[in-house]
Amino acid sequence: MQRYRNLGGDSGVESFGIDPDAIRVRFRENERIYRYSHASAGHRHVEEMKRLALAGQGLASYISRHVRDRYEP
Repeated sequence: MQRYRNLGGDSGVESFGIDPDAIRVRFRENERIYRYSHASAGHRHVEEMKRLALAGQGLASYISRHVRDRYEP
């Protein structure tokens, strides 16, 4: 897992990990790691989440608006 840069300063995302077909996200308020995969959240969404994670800005907002609970159980 890699620390999220949080360039906006107010993100709930703490860290993330990138897999070929998924992104793993850990939020500040809980220690669980959420895995959003191409199968669960959709290829387009996962690839955009990866881009935002690497950019260090906008990931939590994107998750909230577009994928919410579409993580793997």
